[in-house]
Amino acid sequence: MFNYLSIQKEIIHEIEIKKSRFICYLIPIKSEEEFNQHLLSIQKKHYKANHHCYAFSLEADSSIQRMSDDGEPTGTAGLPMLEVLRQEKLTFIAAVVVRYFGGTKLGAGGLIRAYTQAVSESCQLAKKIKNVNQTILQIEIDYAQLDRFNHNLDQMPGLPSVLSTEYLEKIQMTIAIHSDHLDEFDSYLVNFFSGQVQIDNLGDRDIDMPFKK
Repeated sequence: MFNYLSIQKEIIHEIEIKKSRFICYLIPIKSEEEFNQHLLSIQKKHYKANHHCYAFSLEADSSIQRMSDDGEPTGTAGLPMLEVLRQEKLTFIAAVVVRYFGGTKLGAGGLIRAYTQAVSESCQLAKKIKNVNQTILQIEIDYAQLDRFNHNLDQMPGLPSVLSTEYLEKIQMTIAIHSDHLDEFDSYLVNFFSGQVQIDNLGDRDIDMPFKK
C-alpha cells in the first residue's frame, strides 16, 4: 500500500495541432504557494502566449483541486487537464499548458482533445513515485560482505530498498522496509551474516520510491 502517487521531477512536453503549439509543464508541487510561483515563472517566460491554462491537485487524498481555462471556452482546458491527473491518480502535482494560437480554431472538441493529449503524453513521459510509510534501518557490515548482500537483495523478505550507502571503517547502509516485514527481515539478516551484523531501527518515515505498474 502507498499514501499517494506523484512524479519525480518536472516534465516539459510540446505538441502541435493545426499550427497551434501546446507546451505542457508537469510539475511536482507541495503547496498552492509553490504552484503560484511556478505559474508566474511560466507566464513570464511565455508572455506572448495566448493562454496559460492549468490544473493541480494537492493532499494525499487529492482533496484540493484547482483549474483554469485562462480565456479558452469554459470546460475545454482546465477540466480535461484535471481529468487526466485524476485518471492517472496523481497528486501533489500541477499541469500548466501554454498555448500559442496558430490561426486555426479547433472548436470545443478539438481543444478538449488537445489539452488532454498534452497532459496525458506528459504523464506517460514522467517518472512516477509512490509515497509510502517505511521503517528505516541502518545496518553495518564488513566490506567483504557487500557483494553477497547486494546479490541477494531482491530475494530478501519485504524487498527492502537501499536509500544510501556510506563507506567508512565498515559499510553503513540505510534501508527502508515495510513494518509488516521487519521481524522477518531482522531474523534474515542475523542468519545471513551469522550474527555478524549491527542493526539499528531509526523509526518510521514517509518516503518517495519509484513506482512501477
